[in-house]
Amino acid sequence: MSIELTALLLALIAMLANAEYFLGSSMLSRPLVTCTLAGLVMGDITQGIIIGATLELAFVGSFSIGGSIPPEIISGSVLGTAFAIGAGKSTEIALTLGIPIASLVLLVKNLCFLFILPYFVHKADKYASEGNGKGMDRMNILGGFFSINLPIGLVVGFSYLFGSAAVNSLLEMIPKFIIDGLGIATGLLPAFGFAMLMKIMIKKTNTTFFVLGFALAVYMKVPVTGVAIFGACLALILTGYSAFNGKKGAIDEGNQQLNTNTGNALASQEIDYENEEF
Repeated sequence: MSIELTALLLALIAMLANAEYFLGSSMLSRPLVTCTLAGLVMGDITQGIIIGATLELAFVGSFSIGGSIPPEIISGSVLGTAFAIGAGKSTEIALTLGIPIASLVLLVKNLCFLFILPYFVHKADKYASEGNGKGMDRMNILGGFFSINLPIGLVVGFSYLFGSAAVNSLLEMIPKFIIDGLGIATGLLPAFGFAMLMKIMIKKTNTTFFVLGFALAVYMKVPVTGVAIFGACLALILTGYSAFNGKKGAIDEGNQQLNTNTGNALASQEIDYENEEF
């Protein structure tokens, strides 16, 4: 496969993963999906899945919260996987390339948010004031495509087209002891990713479940899949009871309101013997 066709397919993968900006949220942007597709294009889907799983653990807590935007993981995943497989390197190299690339492309993404997206937002506001629903829908699709989808696709395509030779030369210059050190760091990154996720989720009310999962995995030697199944069942049981109690409370409140209304209605029908004229 020619390098031009490979660059085009990688750009299309990045555009597909960014499609949630104008078609709605999905999981297509996660590294497990993008790296697998990039591995398929590069002719080594197995390595793509392995790299995707590693990057997924590293970016598991990478979500936009308010004005805090995480690194652009789509471009980092696609280009990191493509450069690593193209150079015949391991997962450590993909991770080493993916994170800096994601941070650099974030600058491009922010520039698009600042200079391209506002035009479509203001047009959508104008259509909203006019009650033009179709115009708002059109601005939503066009804004997502021209401000995020197309620019990121172009960045990924041209980066691979013009940068693959330079990256391959750079990788050949890296000493083996640095590669070994990157392998050790790769093993630590999943823990860092989970720490980022727990920083968002952990509370006093759910600390017990974290301790329970830790005990199951470490002391009872339950596999990760078993812990996940146990956690899913426990979550269903707890949320089921919550829904039942909430429904019961709503029924009791409704019955109490009904009794109150009935009592008021009966009271209003009673005869006032003091003021009644006979």
